[in-house]
Amino acid sequence: MKAIKLHWALALLLCFPSLLPAALTKDAGIQPIEVTADKLRADSGTGQVTFEGGVVAKQGDVTMFADILHAEYSRNTNMIERVDAEGNVRFLQEDKQVTSDKASLFNLEQRAVFSGRAILQQGGNTVHGETITVYMDENRAEVKGSEEGGRVKAVLIPQNIREATKP
Repeated sequence: MKAIKLHWALALLLCFPSLLPAALTKDAGIQPIEVTADKLRADSGTGQVTFEGGVVAKQGDVTMFADILHAEYSRNTNMIERVDAEGNVRFLQEDKQVTSDKASLFNLEQRAVFSGRAILQQGGNTVHGETITVYMDENRAEVKGSEEGGRVKAVLIPQNIREATKP
């Protein structure tokens, strides 16, 4: 498996944590989350909620789309511990977008894993890989190619990186 650490390309990811649901950001619980779907299943005994069919989850200026969204809540803290999205996964915020086949968001670990033809785009910059893992607390990301020898591809426009890093 080929991997590239994107320390040099973090300019692409400066605002990336805000692409994730509020469960993974510092302002969790401040803004309401609106979810629409064709079907909802909830089990308060296990703390699990599943939305199916054309799922759209919106909080503030962040929107996520998926075919299925599954969330697990901690019964002790009543906080989201993990969110799994699958099928046509897309996160949008302003000029930033992440697409993949699946996404797993780990609230307690402050980690997000986008897998299956994962693409991160901001402005004209793009990063492609089989898996993109973002470690929010560590301010770093890792992009891996596929097990079958797939490679990571990044297209970076220097002017866009300079603009993204301005205070």
